[in-house]
Amino acid sequence: MKVPTIGESISEVTLSQWLKADGDYVAIDEPICEFESDKATLEFPSEAAGKLIYVAAEGDDLEIGALVAKIDTSVEAPADEPSESAPSTSSEPKEAESTPAAASTAKGGHPSPAAAKILREKEVSPADVAGTGKGGRITKADAVGAQKTESAPASSEKAAPVVQAPPVNSASFSRGETREKLSRMRRTIASRLVSAKNNTAMLTTFNEVDLTEIKALRKRYQEKFIEKHGIKLGYMSLFTKACATALMEMPMVNSSIDGDHVISHDYADISIAISTPNGLVVPPVKNCESLGFADIEYAIKALAAKAREGKLTLDEMRGGTFTITNGGIFGSMMSTPILNEPQSAILGMHTIQDRPVVINGEVVARPMMYLALSYDHRIIDGSTSVTFLVRVKELLEDPMTLMMGI
Repeated sequence: MKVPTIGESISEVTLSQWLKADGDYVAIDEPICEFESDKATLEFPSEAAGKLIYVAAEGDDLEIGALVAKIDTSVEAPADEPSESAPSTSSEPKEAESTPAAASTAKGGHPSPAAAKILREKEVSPADVAGTGKGGRITKADAVGAQKTESAPASSEKAAPVVQAPPVNSASFSRGETREKLSRMRRTIASRLVSAKNNTAMLTTFNEVDLTEIKALRKRYQEKFIEKHGIKLGYMSLFTKACATALMEMPMVNSSIDGDHVISHDYADISIAISTPNGLVVPPVKNCESLGFADIEYAIKALAAKAREGKLTLDEMRGGTFTITNGGIFGSMMSTPILNEPQSAILGMHTIQDRPVVINGEVVARPMMYLALSYDHRIIDGSTSVTFLVRVKELLEDPMTLMMGI
């Protein structure tokens, strides 16, 4: 059993977890382990039935074609297990396995790698988690919703306040440390971020946008938009469309450097930063300049769902000419986003906050957002970056111009 070819750009994977024990009998096509690539976690099915013999260990980095395990095909299936040639005629076990009610009662199921990482960080034992996946397996969603079980709150052990505190017994203090290997995705993210900082002349320019008209537009037309398209009109589609419009007007911001050449694009494939349990991913929504608002909303929603379930394909991760990242959903007031190479610019959105601004000589409260545009100064001049950000600001502050394409 050797590491299969996974994709053009993937030359190495990490054996993140064995799903079957060394010496177990495995059926053909039964998953025996999981590989973690730069972008996804993949199950590795057995190519034959027989006894599993480990060759590689959990945590090993393996090149494509490297030996993972061996299958002794001379070993027959145990008497208590159905063989591949004589499958069970009863459908009850399968039905029970796939029934949500049955799965929800499976405590202590086997966690996926992503779920196991989340449970370790929360200090939650898999034995205390009801797995809703196939065969009672603990999914990412199960791990995210899991809560640590404590016998009694720490506050119950504290004595009532006294005038003078007793001496502190430092012998009971925790000084433990853990050492855990970075996941392959986290290592890839770290490498790309360091590369962007070291290999580009990155600079950030800032501005702020008044979202009064955007909020009024959404409030006025939201119900009709949902009635017609079946999805809400969100801020992301409006910002994405504004950026796509500005990119078509200023193609240098939509370009990239390749050696001594500049690659320009007559389309806007805008990468949307999505936070997942394993790290940040930036799948692109393609041809945003030609899509409607509902089309963009549906595309972002689909990519976000796949990203959080670890189901993005390599093709869905590839490409992008510009990136938008929204730190505002976490409460960020301002930041300097790092370039997503080989792209030359990235827009950072931030939290919307009512702030005092001067309008026609009067101080009024307006819903304001800080915008940050990081760009590669090797290809984009300061004047171009400022002009681009001002154009995005104008389109958002007067959204009818965005709707009418003027």
